[in-house]
Amino acid sequence: MFKLPTSQFKQLTTGAVAAAIMLSLTACSPAPEATQPEPLQLVEGAEARLDIYQPVELSADLSALSENQRQLLSHLIDAAEIMDKLFWQQAFGAHADDFLQRISDPKVRAFAAINYGPWDRLNNDTPFLQGFDAKPAGANFYPADMTKAEFEQADFPGKVDLYSLVRRDQNGDLVSLPYNQVYATELEAAAKLLRKAATLAEDKDFARYLEMRADAFLSNDYQASDYAWMDMKDNLIDVIIGPIETYEDQLYGYRAGFEAYVLLKDMAWSERLAKYAEYLPELQRGLPVAPEYKAEMPGSEAQLNAYDVLYYAGHSNAGSKTIAVNLPNDEQVQLEKGTRRSQLKNAMRAKFDEILVPLADILIVPEQRKHITFDAFFANTMFHEVAHGLGIKNLVSGDGTVREALKEHASPLEEGKADILGLYMVTQLLEQGVLDEGQLEDYYTTFLAGIFRSVRFGASSAHGKANMIRFNYFEQAGAFTRNEQGQYAVNMDAMRTAMNSLSEKILTLQGDGDYLGVTELFEEMGNVSPQLQADLDRLGAADIPVDITFIQGKQVLGLSH
Repeated sequence: MFKLPTSQFKQLTTGAVAAAIMLSLTACSPAPEATQPEPLQLVEGAEARLDIYQPVELSADLSALSENQRQLLSHLIDAAEIMDKLFWQQAFGAHADDFLQRISDPKVRAFAAINYGPWDRLNNDTPFLQGFDAKPAGANFYPADMTKAEFEQADFPGKVDLYSLVRRDQNGDLVSLPYNQVYATELEAAAKLLRKAATLAEDKDFARYLEMRADAFLSNDYQASDYAWMDMKDNLIDVIIGPIETYEDQLYGYRAGFEAYVLLKDMAWSERLAKYAEYLPELQRGLPVAPEYKAEMPGSEAQLNAYDVLYYAGHSNAGSKTIAVNLPNDEQVQLEKGTRRSQLKNAMRAKFDEILVPLADILIVPEQRKHITFDAFFANTMFHEVAHGLGIKNLVSGDGTVREALKEHASPLEEGKADILGLYMVTQLLEQGVLDEGQLEDYYTTFLAGIFRSVRFGASSAHGKANMIRFNYFEQAGAFTRNEQGQYAVNMDAMRTAMNSLSEKILTLQGDGDYLGVTELFEEMGNVSPQLQADLDRLGAADIPVDITFIQGKQVLGLSH
């Protein structure tokens, strides 16, 4: 079993955090961790979970890179490691190094490192170590004793803010603390590394982005660097870094977690993908929903690129591994510039080979297994990311954003939208002859197999919740059937009908900001039925991994330390 180096999670302390402690700005640190110094032990029955991740070496061919480019990558990985330490603080608390050292069994320690704490991310955040209660929905972004009612009644600056923590002041009132103050020491160090990397960058636009991202670490204002990231087009090396996704905040989805991807662009694959971006306005106009829910036009500068990932850190490395990203998340940048959809090709291939193919051999009827192809898996994943740019970002009423209106449901519903609209896009482009690889059965059958893969991520995952809803909706619509052997077959016409009706339902819920309607949808369709669970258990019995984990770092890449 692969074991991550404990030093990767050694905590950084800051003057700001120390000052906050002096002011009794209570965080959400797990009390049992602080009061039980004895070695941590597995919860009974958790041992079976330790092997659900398949270790995969994360590498790429760097032989064509110059010495400057290799040094640049080294600085970016160093900066990414800081993001990793910051995410530990956000997800678990300030004692990650001590926490990992208290686990004597190397397999258990590796599992805890993958999960960034004592909660099993692919098993509904169930504690797998003794002495820990349920994971707080708000992770470490909010005070442990804060209720939703208290938060919603409170009025303080920065209440809804991506880049701040909520804490209590000396009077016990809720206050907002900006990341650039709480994590000042770490972010200053990361900014210096990005500036060093900028001096080595051969692409001027990339150097400009690195400088502006460094500025953002210190100012807590990331929008300008998001624009700069969208302006660069020709850089071979890339990095996605900072507080970005809000999935870790399951209380409201208001706070962003730190993460990083260090990337090497596949120029040939990216050139193949570039043509699809120009069809976004046409696809937006054709969405199966009333006109007011598709009135926003995606930015004309949307980009599709393929990369080999060289390093994952923080949120992107926690639990299930991301294989494609659609950024930036800023609604204004999306409407003005579009987004960059980054396909992480080497990670995608690993999941296809290690998980999807053996999964299909068990759960898909033999006569349809020929339709499980990497091209279809790649396209379904890619158009999922493209589809994030379709639909609606602001409420039809004009009273704010979808993200703010749907709160903690915003991320999982958005993932559901992207999945279903991605399939809609594949259908349209294939029938128009724009997408010319394979046949529709490939994409629909691979899509169904992909649902089984993602449902295994559990209800605590935004992607897992989205897949449960889609599976149950499709089942009710007859989009697939299950035979007596527990094998599933796609019904092409019924799946197309279900795809269109679910697309309309999700887009309408988003445009209306219908929080109660979304809550009802998740309650009715966000659960795994006993029959589906039994089928998923067959995958575990066959030793098919749930996901992959990475053996990564400078040594793997052959970079100097």
